[in-house]
Amino acid sequence: MKIESEIEKVSSFQHLEMLANQVVEGFISGMHKSPFHGFSAEFAEHKVYNAGESTKHIDWKLFAKTDRLYTKRFEEETNLRCHLIVDNSSSMHYPELKSNQPFYEKKIGFAVLASAVLMNILKKQRDAVGLSVFSDKYEYYAPEKGSDRHHRMLLNKLEELLVQPKVKKTTDTITYLHQIAEKMHRRSMIILFTDMFQTEDDEKLFNALQHLKHNKHKVVLFHVVDNETELKFGFDNAPRKFIDLESGEEVSIFADNVKQEYEKRVEAYFKNLALTCAKNQIKYVPVNVGDNFEKILTTYLVEKQNFG
Repeated sequence: MKIESEIEKVSSFQHLEMLANQVVEGFISGMHKSPFHGFSAEFAEHKVYNAGESTKHIDWKLFAKTDRLYTKRFEEETNLRCHLIVDNSSSMHYPELKSNQPFYEKKIGFAVLASAVLMNILKKQRDAVGLSVFSDKYEYYAPEKGSDRHHRMLLNKLEELLVQPKVKKTTDTITYLHQIAEKMHRRSMIILFTDMFQTEDDEKLFNALQHLKHNKHKVVLFHVVDNETELKFGFDNAPRKFIDLESGEEVSIFADNVKQEYEKRVEAYFKNLALTCAKNQIKYVPVNVGDNFEKILTTYLVEKQNFG
């Protein structure tokens, strides 16, 4: 679902909550085409039946329609704690947007809106949400809560991230993932938005991701990229200067001279990420800036069903 309203322009960050609600309502209205048919618009009416549970609250009418077992869920139930983690390093503030581009076509903007969308659903489900933000430091931490005041505080923090940093912020993913993991005491779903640009070796990175899984947490990694330039290296062959947003290092090249080798290495890196995450039982989902948010929402709902 492409968002057609003009409210999402870069000058309108204050509409983040309204825009997130638009995305969620659009997704809910299309759910009759999805495998989640049967959930109420508030996502609070049913939950998936797990083998061994009492059959007392199974909704047999819904079973007749969907051929899937759901039990009626009561309002006082809160069966999920979710912690969102956002990488706010300088590389996440790419690409530079033109004046007519929506803010979510930049990596940080996409991560912020996706986080707000998930917060909207968590609020509807009466679930608790927390937030961590890191770059070259642990910028922000809020534990999981479900109140309206807490929700508003997190939205305000997300809006702040949409401002281009005036200083270069490197990525210290490994240090801060370990620190975040130490704060997670109660079993939660942990959702990470990052472009995976980091200088440490992959083994250390996956040790940090594995640390997030302690206490039986579920970890979902949304790998945020600009497909056109970062995956396909879609530049013309005019001489170009490429500048590392985090280190400031510069290199001047003709794109055609490196395109084939670049694509080969990026493909290998993505494949290795996916395989290593699978081996470590981490849900790995590559997402392209500016895409619709159906993949984000569908992943969340599937992983919540599997959370148990």
